[in-house]
Amino acid sequence: MQHLTDRILFGAAYYYEYQPTRGLAEDMRLMAEAGFSVIRVGESVWSTWEPENGRFDLDWLQPVLDAAHEHGIRVILGTPTYAVPLWLARLYPEVNVQRRSGQPMGWGARQEIDYSHPAFLFHAERVIRRIVARYAEHPAVIGYQVDNEPGNEIFANPQVFQRFVDWLRTRYGSVESLNAEWGLTYWSHRLSTWADLWTPDGNAQPQYSLAWRTFQAELTTTFITWQADIVREYARDDQFVTTCISYERKTVSDELLTVGLDITAGNPYYRMQDKLALPSAEPYDQHWTTTGTWALYATADRMYGSKQAPFLVTETDAQAIGFPWSNEPGYDGQWRQVAWALVSRGATMIEYWHWHTLHAGTETYWGGVLPHSLKPGRVYAQIAALGAEFAAAGDRVTELTPDSDVAILFSNPSKWALEGYPNLSDAGAPERRSFQTVFDAFARGAFDAGLQANTVHPSQLAAVDPAEFARTRPVLVAAAFTIATDDDLRWLEAYAAAGGHLVVGIRTGYEDHEARARVERKPAFLAEAAGVFYDEFSNLEKPLPVREGADAAAHGFSLAPGSTAALWADGVVAGDADVLVSYEHPHFGRFPAVTTRRHGAGRVTYVGTVPDLPLATALMDWAARVGAGESGGWRPTAPSQTVTGATNRAGERIRFVHNWAWEESVFELPAAVTDVVDGTAFAAGDTVTLGAWDVRVFAEGTPGRE
Repeated sequence: MQHLTDRILFGAAYYYEYQPTRGLAEDMRLMAEAGFSVIRVGESVWSTWEPENGRFDLDWLQPVLDAAHEHGIRVILGTPTYAVPLWLARLYPEVNVQRRSGQPMGWGARQEIDYSHPAFLFHAERVIRRIVARYAEHPAVIGYQVDNEPGNEIFANPQVFQRFVDWLRTRYGSVESLNAEWGLTYWSHRLSTWADLWTPDGNAQPQYSLAWRTFQAELTTTFITWQADIVREYARDDQFVTTCISYERKTVSDELLTVGLDITAGNPYYRMQDKLALPSAEPYDQHWTTTGTWALYATADRMYGSKQAPFLVTETDAQAIGFPWSNEPGYDGQWRQVAWALVSRGATMIEYWHWHTLHAGTETYWGGVLPHSLKPGRVYAQIAALGAEFAAAGDRVTELTPDSDVAILFSNPSKWALEGYPNLSDAGAPERRSFQTVFDAFARGAFDAGLQANTVHPSQLAAVDPAEFARTRPVLVAAAFTIATDDDLRWLEAYAAAGGHLVVGIRTGYEDHEARARVERKPAFLAEAAGVFYDEFSNLEKPLPVREGADAAAHGFSLAPGSTAALWADGVVAGDADVLVSYEHPHFGRFPAVTTRRHGAGRVTYVGTVPDLPLATALMDWAARVGAGESGGWRPTAPSQTVTGATNRAGERIRFVHNWAWEESVFELPAAVTDVVDGTAFAAGDTVTLGAWDVRVFAEGTPGRE
């Protein structure tokens, strides 16, 4: 795939077929004036493409593509397989998803189909081929989005269960092997034949649960890859294939799903207005929408991490996003801030959901760029101003490689395992987001320390040399990494030995790839390198106060007042490790909360709790200072600021300085820079004033390209 564009792709999902009035010419005029360069079309309306079984209407989109091309607007064409026509539901009721055996979920929403069912695949392939063949040569089409936000349901359909049994048979070879690997002697679950395997509805076996979730994710990856391969039969060499990922979907393993795609695309939805303010003490309230500026950056870092490459934003907030009771349209400047934040972390397209606010349907109040009146207003004006900035910045801000002070490991299998059998408690109830809670603690701590993070996956680490990774990623956090192979854990140890600073969190190294508790002392394969071990652990009913440990000063570590340990405490026994943080408690005080130890050319720091925000911030700040080089002064100088950096294709260093507050803030430039939007040159030591909800984008060096 060639470079996508000479500027940030900028636009919205466009549904001409949904409009109550036919204002195509006016829409295109307004889009062009707003600096739009791309629209996404066609992915939601299978019943429009194929009104009846085998009767196709393919020409209705032609005027839209023609008009877009005339206005210099490129098009991403979607396949409509996530929203099936009701004639197909009537003909093949068996394709309806069963969330439990024998209990179809019914129709009336979307994504109600078992997309591994042969009947569905037959009709899906037919409509995909018809649409793509019809429009592949249209000059406006630059790429394809197959399906939409896949992985929403876990399929308990009978044919899926039989496929699962076949999958197990291929994977394990025999029931005897499965009995041994899953520990099925327990509670008399040993199988004598594959026909003995029980359905997942009443399952209480962690090994079964993990295999079931892994299999479901493979169904999603297989389905999307299958679609992408069909599309490539017709696509031109200069067209890309992607899907848009909603990262909270149940059966998405993003690093595997994107292997068969040309580029990652995702949908970062976020709370607006005061939820973006800094500084912030907002709780860790993350779902399909995120809360807090830190979470916006973490989502972008996850999207970059799927392929370790630039990505597309296929959907994000235009106006208020959510149901009629959830209305938070942004303050002036916030669309601009968020877009540049996403670009700073590798986004090379910003596309809004959506152009015009819908007048009917579930998403009637998911506000678009245009309101229900279809007349441009404040939102349009805000977004149009951003379009002008992207046009002025040109290719200096496209396909950026974002800086990374710390890498944070994201393990989808560990997430699934801790969702089914959580280790953390939420007021006595199981915390189904246990993995994300631990991951988020470190991600938010890094953010509040003014650091830039990079999400990595175990399979990606396995493909690189630990020493090389230590050179480019001097700090690596591996927390809640409970579903790990022996080789995964040996890789982490080798990373530290080669010079990396490995920060190990709770549950890492506790279970193996089958979710079996390991026999080694924990953290398995890392205990000697860390200089600690533990045999017991405890949930914490309330946060425990902590103090600096005996060795904190010697390592230059200091705590913020009020720091606490939350949710969990490992009963860590320190061997030859130094103690950085201790608990203030008559029982837990015998265990160190945080330790550190030199290992080879690097270091292993063990964090035996879920750090609260002050503790996590102090830990991440210290880890980066110990393990990384100097930032060159590009760090926030006010609590309302973020400062991020990236490198463009020409090797230029691009800097982004944000002010996430109503009050102005001042930033002193550590180097000579040029504003990439208006061309203003600044000398090192000059100050820039950022207004309310403001952002400035700079290229280091003198004006123009060298």
